Amino acid sequence: MKITKLLLFPLYKSNLYFLLIVLLLGVHTSSFAKSSSQIVDPASRVFESVRANPLALHAFLLRMPKGADLHSHLSGAVYAETYLHNAVDDQLCVDLTKLSLLEPIASTGNAQKPVCQEGGKPVASVLDDQNLYDALVDSLSMRDFLASAGISGHDHFFASFAKFNAISSKHTGEWLVEVANRAALQNEQYLELMQTGNFDHTKKIAEETGWLNDFAAQRNALLAKGLRDDIGIYSRKLDQDEKLQKQLGHCGEPLALPACQVKIRYLYQIQRGFPRQRVFAQTLLGFEIASHDSRVVGINLVMPEDGRLAMQDYLLQMQMIGFLHSVYPKVHISLHAGELSHGLVSPEQLCCHVRLAVEVAHAERIGHGVDVMYEQKPYELLKELAAKHVLIETNLTSNAVILGIENQDHPFPIERQFGVPLALSTDDEGISRIDLTHEFERAVNSYHLNYADLKQMVRASLEHSFLPGVSLWAKVDSFEHPVSACAIDSVGEPFPSSACAQLLYSSEKAEQQWQLEKRFQEFEYSLLETTAEAPRRR
Repeated sequence: MKITKLLLFPLYKSNLYFLLIVLLLGVHTSSFAKSSSQIVDPASRVFESVRANPLALHAFLLRMPKGADLHSHLSGAVYAETYLHNAVDDQLCVDLTKLSLLEPIASTGNAQKPVCQEGGKPVASVLDDQNLYDALVDSLSMRDFLASAGISGHDHFFASFAKFNAISSKHTGEWLVEVANRAALQNEQYLELMQTGNFDHTKKIAEETGWLNDFAAQRNALLAKGLRDDIGIYSRKLDQDEKLQKQLGHCGEPLALPACQVKIRYLYQIQRGFPRQRVFAQTLLGFEIASHDSRVVGINLVMPEDGRLAMQDYLLQMQMIGFLHSVYPKVHISLHAGELSHGLVSPEQLCCHVRLAVEVAHAERIGHGVDVMYEQKPYELLKELAAKHVLIETNLTSNAVILGIENQDHPFPIERQFGVPLALSTDDEGISRIDLTHEFERAVNSYHLNYADLKQMVRASLEHSFLPGVSLWAKVDSFEHPVSACAIDSVGEPFPSSACAQLLYSSEKAEQQWQLEKRFQEFEYSLLETTAEAPRRR
């Protein structure tokens, strides 16, 4: 029966579905289904029985469906070991003082012997020096990091990106396989990955145009100079990356990697720490790309929010996005906002980043939002976030290592209390040396969440994804009743009704939500067949 359920689920997308409904009318989903009351209570009981045992809790959460990771920077999601392997392939050098990767002065065509600057050596030689290899992994990530008077967690974290920046983007397909495979092995099904891509031409025409202090005139001038030429450059590079991803993952072959089963879409990330003419030009390019390439489902801002230009121009940048939203209303917006802490900036600068992101830039999701309780009228803001269904992408480990904010100093419990939709995410799992399962463990241990709490956040991750199409659920952030087209169906079962099948075919979001419910059913069924208790010693 399990094989039948797994194999027949995708058939609703074909004409065979309607034939199967006729042939199997007598064995509709009720033949397979058990009521949710039979499943959820045992699942909760198993969860409660393992929560005090870290290893058993990990095993439970590793298998549990996790829906989507909505806040993940592709470059920061790759582990340092992969980057060192790539650096050998690229014939790069190591700066032995800064412990960063550099391009060689000259290449000999031999990965073992590129010509390095003084104080450097070929990365290939690092493989024979365990101490140097370990030091490089530590330098490119937060592994074994201890804050000192010399450098903070914040500074070490953000400095890591520049240390591997010399690695060629030709490896992007390989990185996609790594990140998607890790997601699949944790029962994730959808990733929204943030990446930028080459925009050298856009930077050039931004400098030529200068700052006109008029958004409409600025846009017109950039378009007149050929900004849209960069759309094709971005899309062709994405074509190459995804082709390599499929090749390396053996997608469509009998031995395909689990990564092939993970749906991936992209957020175009904009570098906020540069002069306003460049930020506007790149933001415009992001909106244009998202309007022309369906794989890019939205935009976001990156780089430290506390940087000088990022702080100085924050309101202006929100106004830029607000203006472009009026021109491109279908492009989704998620923004890093409130990734700040008391002392990192002045108290006055904590006033309003989350509020401006929502009210001026029309952000549908907020990344981090850690300073929300330091903003003006915080409780009114929390109510506004809940009323507008603005989801906060919660990155617990990232907030701890970068900002020192964790446990009860984190606004997560208060956000939950006010009904703000939340979803756990990884931010930069490679640099932080974590995965999404780790973030679920941290949330459970820090805030004593129960199984229903976790399930709510997992469902919210897909509800607030930027996938096209209507939601499976009748009411936003309420996962009790499906939309009318699926009202007679047992959600997640292999044979949806004709009307529901048509909805799933037309909506990528609803299709992923249906698949999530199927995964929950299978996971919860499996808990009925096993016990969380270890065998007793005789």
